[in-house]
Amino acid sequence: MRYLAVSTALGLAMTSAAFAEDPVKIGVLLTLSGPPAVLGEHARDGILLAEKALEGKIGGRDVELVIVDDEGKPDIAAQKARELVEGQGADFVVGPIFSNIMTAIAGPVTSAGGILVSPNAGPSNFAGKDCNPDIFVVSYQNDQMPQVLAQHMNQQGIANVYLIAPNYQAGQDSLNGFKALYSGTVAGELYVPLGQLDFSGELAQIAASQPEAVYAFMPGGMGVNLVKQWNQAGLSSIPLMSAFTVDETTLPAEQDAALGMLTGSNWAPDLDTPGNAEFVTAFKEAYGRVPSLYAMGGYDAMMLIDSAVTAAGTEDREALRTALKAADFPSLRGELSFSSNNFPIQDFYLTKAIKDDEGFYRTSVVEKVFTQAADSHVGECPMN
Repeated sequence: MRYLAVSTALGLAMTSAAFAEDPVKIGVLLTLSGPPAVLGEHARDGILLAEKALEGKIGGRDVELVIVDDEGKPDIAAQKARELVEGQGADFVVGPIFSNIMTAIAGPVTSAGGILVSPNAGPSNFAGKDCNPDIFVVSYQNDQMPQVLAQHMNQQGIANVYLIAPNYQAGQDSLNGFKALYSGTVAGELYVPLGQLDFSGELAQIAASQPEAVYAFMPGGMGVNLVKQWNQAGLSSIPLMSAFTVDETTLPAEQDAALGMLTGSNWAPDLDTPGNAEFVTAFKEAYGRVPSLYAMGGYDAMMLIDSAVTAAGTEDREALRTALKAADFPSLRGELSFSSNNFPIQDFYLTKAIKDDEGFYRTSVVEKVFTQAADSHVGECPMN
């Protein structure tokens, strides 16, 4: 923001008044094309619903959203992220969905002077050694959702489990997070290419192993195909438990094939927290579908930014960081705060897939598994 050198009190007052009316510019960088586009669409729609709830204002100032598609490609994402901050003057960038994209955009956003607020991606390195005062993750750290299932399996006495995930940062974090807490034996571990849709070979290996249960991390269309092929392969007698595989982005396609399947989450549409029922109703009315945790993450990201700009404005970077760190907004999850690494401390739940009375396929809370849990990498963060 340029300041004009003026010498009169009147000139200073006019400059301040004009500056106060400058809009807050927020770049939104999400995967909006290709098979995983539905994840980005949910996050985008949550962001837009928050903008509507805030009446087009952030911190009392007009907000300008610039929404771009990262195309699921790290090199393109990095270029677009830099353009959002350097070329278009974005104060904040909200995104991305995928952890490999976050690795690509973190440097371009923060080195250009922007603040990155992730509504979903939470790779372990950014919670640990690569933590950054200008990166805030509103969602979770990638290890945490799988640990809900690991804890559940421990409690159920499941002695051996097979693991499967895509071979990229979030997939690796997911399986490593599961193994860090699971007390039984890992019967096998499979990594598949990101975007793979045919799991016949992997399902044959699992069938041959006959584990007591399987843990899967398969977001988007990968999850849809895995769940459908799971039952087609005759594996329905083996419990398939997952994170980001059975949720409101995949259930409309999975439908009855996923009913009863257990998953781990930090939120569900029927979570009994202030404002959540109203959010779910408003989202369904606006978009004709049940919101997912991606939509919730987008909504909460905007509310976090609004709370911080209300408290501190955008010009004093240290004050803005402090205001973001305060997390002084009513999260749809309920109680939420930030660790020293700018990753959230929050509750986690075991959920299951249901078909509700309105005919919507969605997740539903079974029980709380962790109360106000921080991630396990915070001790590695130099900001401690």
